[in-house]
Amino acid sequence: MFPERFNAIRGLDPGVLCSLLARSSRMKSDPGSFSTILKGKTVLQFFVENSTRTRLSFESATRRLGGMSLAFSPSSSSLSKGETLADTVNVIRQYGVDGIVVRHRSMGAPDFLADATGLPVINAGDGAHEHPTQALLDAFTLGECWGVDFSKAGAFRNRKIMILGDLRHSRVARSNIHLLTALGAELHLCAPATLGIPDLGLFPRVHVHSFPDEGIPEMDAVMTLRLQTERQNQGVIPSLPEYREFWGLTVERAKRMKTDSVILHPGPVNRGVEIDSEVADSGRSLILKQVENGIFARMAVLASVVGRMDS
Repeated sequence: MFPERFNAIRGLDPGVLCSLLARSSRMKSDPGSFSTILKGKTVLQFFVENSTRTRLSFESATRRLGGMSLAFSPSSSSLSKGETLADTVNVIRQYGVDGIVVRHRSMGAPDFLADATGLPVINAGDGAHEHPTQALLDAFTLGECWGVDFSKAGAFRNRKIMILGDLRHSRVARSNIHLLTALGAELHLCAPATLGIPDLGLFPRVHVHSFPDEGIPEMDAVMTLRLQTERQNQGVIPSLPEYREFWGLTVERAKRMKTDSVILHPGPVNRGVEIDSEVADSGRSLILKQVENGIFARMAVLASVVGRMDS
């Protein structure tokens, strides 16, 4: 059986991760066979931070598995009156919740909720810590594009992938580094010095670049990250035009990529900052495919964690 919480990629057995990726593929090819896994179950969508793609993806995934979603709005809840996080969730539990999908600004909130409630919990992003289902859908999208077999060890061996942008504040980057290296990929990280990962010692199997031009012609895939200005202090970057010039995936920079390389972005996209519109909308872009595949990756996680679907 899968663990009763899916709150981080780090520390998970590669076999569990590959099983989830293979299950995502099966759910996409034959979704009807999994339409009753969550029948009679209710999943609390506990999003304390704003979200569009992730929240709608989890709601759609829950519905496709036959379950019901219970939405939570922090602005109209008792959290705004000083109620603790644990008290709020334990009140909601009385409505027959069987699992929780949580997004929170504080690192560790999903584990806290799992410990406090005893319910299955899925992390939809906690602070700058991890966003495990985003990494899962990114790997699934790349594997689908490359035609890999997730049942084989080292599915991404000999593949070179660059993660480019605001690494310091990116939970997406941290989850992806753990997952993509577990699949055998050669990971390259690139960011301004002020936006690099401070805890780089946790990621020993990566190559670090100051500027993307140093490695971009060799990459099989480039994942650009949103510049998270809401989490930054003033002076982190000189200006948005300078950021685009030196670290943005511009039309000129994309032309130096391999002809068969692909582009990803977890969204939302700051067009003309971290990536030019022409690049984001090009034939090598997998951005909309990531959105589509997010439903099936999250179906796999919900089925495994809340539905207790055995591997």
